[in-house]
Amino acid sequence: MRVFNFAAGPATLPLEVLEQVAAELTDWRGSGMSVMEVSHRGKAFVALAQEAEADLRELLAVPAHYKVLFLQGGATGQFAAIPLNLAGPDSTVDYVNTGAWSKKAIGEAKRYAKVNVAADEAASNYSTVPAQGSLKLTPGAAYVHYTPNETIGGVEFPYVPATGDVPLVADFSSTILSRPVDVAKFGLIYAGAQKNIGPAGLVIVIVREDLIGHARAGTPLVWDYGAMAKDGSMLNTPPTFGWYFAGLVFKWLRRNGGLAAMADRNRAKAQRLYAAIDASGYYRNPVTKEARSWMNVPFTIPNPDLEKTFLAEAGKAGLVNLEGHRSVGGFRASIYNAMPIEGIDALIAFMKDFQSRHA
Repeated sequence: MRVFNFAAGPATLPLEVLEQVAAELTDWRGSGMSVMEVSHRGKAFVALAQEAEADLRELLAVPAHYKVLFLQGGATGQFAAIPLNLAGPDSTVDYVNTGAWSKKAIGEAKRYAKVNVAADEAASNYSTVPAQGSLKLTPGAAYVHYTPNETIGGVEFPYVPATGDVPLVADFSSTILSRPVDVAKFGLIYAGAQKNIGPAGLVIVIVREDLIGHARAGTPLVWDYGAMAKDGSMLNTPPTFGWYFAGLVFKWLRRNGGLAAMADRNRAKAQRLYAAIDASGYYRNPVTKEARSWMNVPFTIPNPDLEKTFLAEAGKAGLVNLEGHRSVGGFRASIYNAMPIEGIDALIAFMKDFQSRHA
């Protein structure tokens, strides 16, 4: 029996995509082989890769002067690749700190460039985002980096920061494909796959062409955007299964109305869950309302001693992976694209029942 999987990543995937993968796992497109067994340089896989990129470009309306790269190393690898490609050792780069993943990106960037923290939301315990227009930016910075959605803290920017002529770089790992985005506002977008794209092992980078080809000396070729773009993301053997799976997810999104329809669906799911939390008088979400994430909903109960009981009973009800991140505790429901509204309703019903028995 399938459960409702609220994990933050690797996360729930579209059931019909999983079923398609299962059906063709040992015989892909009549080849007599799995997609995992075919050559990444063969005509069939190259066609698949090109088709996946075209579908992603259509979904996100990616402008023609941006490159789309399908890489390895996850978003964490990009924490290093970005300064190596976009900044020199003496360059200043601006970072916005809104939580755990921002801090990790900052820590890695400090190895390669001079980091200015343009805003730090520590005073709110990372339950807020900076007020629009409040960033203390460095004139002539190589780029400005922010995390539109903090997966652990459940904090999300309701706006895109204005950075003028300085390229804006964003870690979209937990929000990509959840709604339309104006790619032209960014110099570079990157996203790990394991939330809204597919299985872990793939990271997608969408980068403006004028920002590639400038990697500093000593940058490994697999992190050099220019080298990877020149070879169609196949300078080395790419994560072929992840690329294949992502392509199926892109087609699933297109069949289901694209990103505008996904935004309506995701907004409704989040609003329904937050409304239940706020009305309960028992559960609490720590994030200021204007900065609440559509994708990751943390919540707590008054008595932490009951957390293990909540998780055990939820598991028996088919609601799994609701534990909060180990650094913050409590609970967290990650409700990415593939989480159906039925999962939200089942969670709310369980929460109400738990409250009636334990409050």
